[in-house]
Amino acid sequence: MSEEDSPPACPLPESPDLSRVERLELHPEPPPADYREAMRLADAEARARFGTNWMLLSWYDRDRDFESPQHAGECHADSAVPGYVDYGLHHGARLLVDIEDGRFVFFYRPVELD
Repeated sequence: MSEEDSPPACPLPESPDLSRVERLELHPEPPPADYREAMRLADAEARARFGTNWMLLSWYDRDRDFESPQHAGECHADSAVPGYVDYGLHHGARLLVDIEDGRFVFFYRPVELD
């Protein structure tokens, strides 16, 4: 097999599997002024679906190009899946709130209390 025929050493991952995640897209008027206002909107959606027992897992603020958990994207350089998305999905996210087409993105999961 020639070098041209061999598969890439690290193939790019497939698109993230969002099949178990409810995706909610919001376009509020007026648009949120900042991340805090966007998070209040997203938190209200999580509360409406999960009651008082929910957890914000990860988020992205495009205005500041900032994600949480911090540096989650560092190991995803040149990846098709941003770090905050991968983190949310692999930590049980069941709700994705996307505000203004990716300007602010939040991943939530319900919390089971015993």
